[in-house]
Amino acid sequence: MTTQQRRILVIGIGAGDPDHLTLGAVKAMGRADVFFIVGKGDDKSALTDLRHRMLDEHARAPHRVVEVDDPGRDRRPMGRSDYTSAVRDWRTRRADIFERLLREEMTADETGAFLVWGDPSLYDSTLGILADIEARGSVSPSIEVIPGISSVSTLAARHRVPLNQVGRPVHITPARRLSDVAQNDDGDIVVMLDAHESFTRVEGDDVWIYWGAYLGTPDELLVAGPLREVSGRIRRLRAEARDRHGWIMDTYLLRSQERNGPRP
Repeated sequence: MTTQQRRILVIGIGAGDPDHLTLGAVKAMGRADVFFIVGKGDDKSALTDLRHRMLDEHARAPHRVVEVDDPGRDRRPMGRSDYTSAVRDWRTRRADIFERLLREEMTADETGAFLVWGDPSLYDSTLGILADIEARGSVSPSIEVIPGISSVSTLAARHRVPLNQVGRPVHITPARRLSDVAQNDDGDIVVMLDAHESFTRVEGDDVWIYWGAYLGTPDELLVAGPLREVSGRIRRLRAEARDRHGWIMDTYLLRSQERNGPRP
């Protein structure tokens, strides 16, 4: 079997604000011949539309756009082992699609690009899937990564707070691990991918939350305050926003005021 060489750009495009595209991202978009966009269905068409608007403004002509549907995965609540298995299955099916794109939708002398929401290094599967494809041996991607502004950075900027307190660590975790982290962590906690409102199970009268959804977009929502006082408001906003848009992406920072001093 012949290994095909492919030049691939993995471009972080920020959390949703077109102005958060870095100069490096704009330059990289100008170098690409073909852009691969993975759609997530009609409910999340706004994510695809934003990518198209960025390409209309910054991609050079001529270029091609190849769209495919995300294979999707089981997002029902499940145990840790079942969750890991579901993600592994989803990544395998996504790798099948990406491998076909690299083999059939671009040539060896072209440069392909994936536009990644936020930053490619933070809770995004693209780099891992490309590594899986290379391990298969039929395609060898030569990868260049252009970092982007993450939802975590955008959250802190919108609330005008630092992510860390003096001399303290910051722990970034998916929500399904929040209970473990909260018991053992001595710093501030950033929570992502919270489909089940895990913040409602956090204990402590001194905990503040800095919450944001659809960060960087016209639909952005922000709430900050003592967790016990604003938890209900956040739950209402989440429910209303999900009904309105069909989906929600939110991120939040949890901070113990007693441990870390006065609120910034």
